[in-house]
Amino acid sequence: MRPTHSFNDRPRPDSHVIVIFGITGDLARRKIIPGLYHLFVAGLLPEHFRVLGCGRTQSAMTDDEFRAYAYNATCQFAATAPREDEWARFAQSLSFSVDPDDGPRGVEAAVARAELEMGGGVRRLYHLAIPPDAMRDVVRLLGSKGLNENARIICEKPFGVDLESARELNHEITAFFDETQIFRIDHFLGKESIDNILALRFANELFEPLWRRSHVRYVQIDVPETLSIEGRGAFYDSTGAFRDMVVTHLFQVLGILAMEQPTSLTARPLRDEINKVFETLRVLDPSSVIRGQYAGYRDEEGVAPDSTTETFIALRAWIDNSRWMGVPFYLRTGKCMATSQQMITIGLREPVMEIFPDQRDVDSHDGNKLLIDFKDPGSIHAHFLAKQPGPDMTLGLAKMHFHYNDSFQEKNNLEAYERLLLEVMLGNQALFTRSDGIERLWEVAAPLLAAPPPVESYVKGSWGPPSVGTIVSPNDWTLPE
Repeated sequence: MRPTHSFNDRPRPDSHVIVIFGITGDLARRKIIPGLYHLFVAGLLPEHFRVLGCGRTQSAMTDDEFRAYAYNATCQFAATAPREDEWARFAQSLSFSVDPDDGPRGVEAAVARAELEMGGGVRRLYHLAIPPDAMRDVVRLLGSKGLNENARIICEKPFGVDLESARELNHEITAFFDETQIFRIDHFLGKESIDNILALRFANELFEPLWRRSHVRYVQIDVPETLSIEGRGAFYDSTGAFRDMVVTHLFQVLGILAMEQPTSLTARPLRDEINKVFETLRVLDPSSVIRGQYAGYRDEEGVAPDSTTETFIALRAWIDNSRWMGVPFYLRTGKCMATSQQMITIGLREPVMEIFPDQRDVDSHDGNKLLIDFKDPGSIHAHFLAKQPGPDMTLGLAKMHFHYNDSFQEKNNLEAYERLLLEVMLGNQALFTRSDGIERLWEVAAPLLAAPPPVESYVKGSWGPPSVGTIVSPNDWTLPE
């Protein structure tokens, strides 16, 4: 089962049985199956492995049907179409099991059979690509059958829906799995462009001295999406934009962006510094939050006709520590918006003295900021003021650009899920959230969840409700530029 080529000299994981619960779901089809195939052809999967797709009896498939299903998913969603010879080798590892069947096609029997085929020294990896309310039954199943030994478990977001449910879920999982075995996944943390924030700050003395309240006026984290809820009405109506995007993705980006320099990039020091940011994150004030709902949302299948679930949210957050005290962090995300982007804006302070004749006539707000596009492959842009050609000292807006895919070999890129799956198999928890960090974020969210402001309607293809500008006033949203 050797791959056709080796990706690099990184150590390869031990032999693994990889069990994917929720194999017929959208996440497994779009990300997990194509990701495992790419890791295989890149030479990053173990030399010996088995992938067990696990589903309920009503969605059961034969092994051949599952291989055809996986092939179609890979053809549709992988960056490059699978080659026939590579796919034939990869497909040998694929089989289907039924949850929670105790028969020969059940999880316990399938895992035992796979381990026997590979011999000794096999690790178990369980990927729970299922909703939070379904995780508990699966965890109990694994624990009751002794399948939690020599195992790691990936838990998908959202991890709970509030503080109480997050604590209960943590309690259920830690009853059978040690914290060192638990990987709470957030694919934003696996993005190359998020790693590049760490490199930008801590590998360059040019930027790190500016990364503080004395130089920064505001920070924006802006993730608009053009997608609708795409047939996930029942799920989305019980979740909403805040739980789906802010408590998970946007707050995690905020933690990376605002943290102090760790002593190393290994799991404990990196996660310690991120969690320190969460500890100093002020609890949310509902009056500094705008919730929106796109016109026509209530007509979507699975959505309640009187739903008050938000499909858009914008908020102002504060970090009460010596580095960031007084600097507002503006977060925005929503469905059916004008464009799909993932943008961080660091708005810098203006010079205290105006010595140029036309300095007041130039919009210096546009000329004093650093933009980080973290939609992979990612880019960095510096906006500043410069002298225009000519005899007079006339200022104009200038820009410098760095594009990741123009500067490095794009073939070396791993998509976020691919990288995180690899890190789990290697046992590296650095890019995964910790239980205390998750619970703290739900504490921060508690006032908003208890008293959310009413939803405001917005037009599809817009930038959200008309009132969205009040969140950033007297500043402006960078998007649209």
